[in-house]
Amino acid sequence: MSGVFAPAPGRAPMRSVVASQIRMELTLTARRGEAVVLAMGVPLLVLLGAGLTEVTNVPGDDRLAFVVPGVLALTVMSTAFTGQAITTGYERSYGVLKRLGASPLTRPGLLFAKTAAVLGLIVVQLIALAAVGLAVGWRPHFEAVLPALGVTVLATAAYSGLALLMASLLRPEATTGAATLIYVLMLAAGGIMFAAPDLGTFGWFVLPLAAHAEALRETLSYGGSVPTAIWLSLGAWALVLVTAAAKKFRWE
Repeated sequence: MSGVFAPAPGRAPMRSVVASQIRMELTLTARRGEAVVLAMGVPLLVLLGAGLTEVTNVPGDDRLAFVVPGVLALTVMSTAFTGQAITTGYERSYGVLKRLGASPLTRPGLLFAKTAAVLGLIVVQLIALAAVGLAVGWRPHFEAVLPALGVTVLATAAYSGLALLMASLLRPEATTGAATLIYVLMLAAGGIMFAAPDLGTFGWFVLPLAAHAEALRETLSYGGSVPTAIWLSLGAWALVLVTAAAKKFRWE
């Protein structure tokens, strides 16, 4: 009969559920001031300090060509790994993930939503930091943006997978400590403010941050191509860590 309300209960399409979770992840991240400071403040200080002063020794004569791509890579790690690991660990501790587990959102859907939200946030951060770099004299090769984006997506997936894996296996306090320690070690040895340890091709598989930073230098600063070893390194990290996170992720 026309005009009669006929309820039709049912689960929303998964794409709508995931899209809603992505929006929620972005909203919650934007509200966390400490996450913004970690993700933008430290890389910005490194960019200005190491890029405009001779506080460290860098290879070559163009400091900004070396430092700015390294800072962009550091930002990806800061947001996709350190910030996400700490946040997800406490979400599990506070029961947030347990409640999401009772919703139509599936485990792969949550992992995808978190990674996609992080990737969207990273794009905004990289644009802002690149703009600062341009303002202080960095002159990138814009025609090499696509390969730079490709390795950045792989690095984001790898760091996000590691963050979600750690947040599932460790207590929140242990996750915070481990994520911070890894961040500091990678900052020191990842070739951001000075050259990374010379480990040859093997080094790209040991230091993913160094591999990502070098790929961005080769493309954005020098207009070259990404070395095959770096593609393989970041691809392997992404495949292994995302797969492990999908298998080990826990709602509670």
